[in-house]
Amino acid sequence: MTPTRSINSHRMTLLGLSLVAVLGALSGCASTTIDVTGQALQAPLCGRASAASASASVAVLWGPLWRPDQKEPPLREAAALKGLQQFFATQRCLTDVAIQRIAIPAQGELLSDAALLDMAKTLTPHANKVILIVVRELGPKLRIGLPTLVEGGTEVVVDVRVVDAQRQTREATVQTHWQKGGPFYVKGVKSLDQDMQAALASVFVAPFATSHPP
Repeated sequence: MTPTRSINSHRMTLLGLSLVAVLGALSGCASTTIDVTGQALQAPLCGRASAASASASVAVLWGPLWRPDQKEPPLREAAALKGLQQFFATQRCLTDVAIQRIAIPAQGELLSDAALLDMAKTLTPHANKVILIVVRELGPKLRIGLPTLVEGGTEVVVDVRVVDAQRQTREATVQTHWQKGGPFYVKGVKSLDQDMQAALASVFVAPFATSHPP
């Protein structure tokens, strides 16, 4: 009996290794889709006009609004903040970026533009723009079943509002659902900050994009 169990165990190990190899080979079959609803920006955050400004500054007010059954909120919040910091650090037209976490009410519209402008004054009194970012979803997803045996990826859902601080006018109010995934594409939580950056880029760098190739 012992030799039989040993042989079966060896076969199961080989089968497991083969499955890992197959999944690894197919893990590159992923595509990115971006669904945007609402009033988008009319130009990238650092378009030609913005890049010409030598003193462009923004106040970024952000916070999470997770679903009730969200797993590991602190981990996702840390990844969201890291992604925010990294994204705005790469925007060369901005000489001053202040990022502050705020409490987000269940209905984001309860935060009026005037309230956002008042909050921003405590961070950077001379901000050109005030940006509200509400993070609703940030994490991996995995589905097992038909029609695809394994389908996974990551997704980011953010609400973004942009207010011109000098004119006190709203420039954008959008909800963006960013997804990257496909058959046999399994991701963990290590790249969530990068996914957050990519979702923000779809709002501020290419606001009119709806989809991208893998």
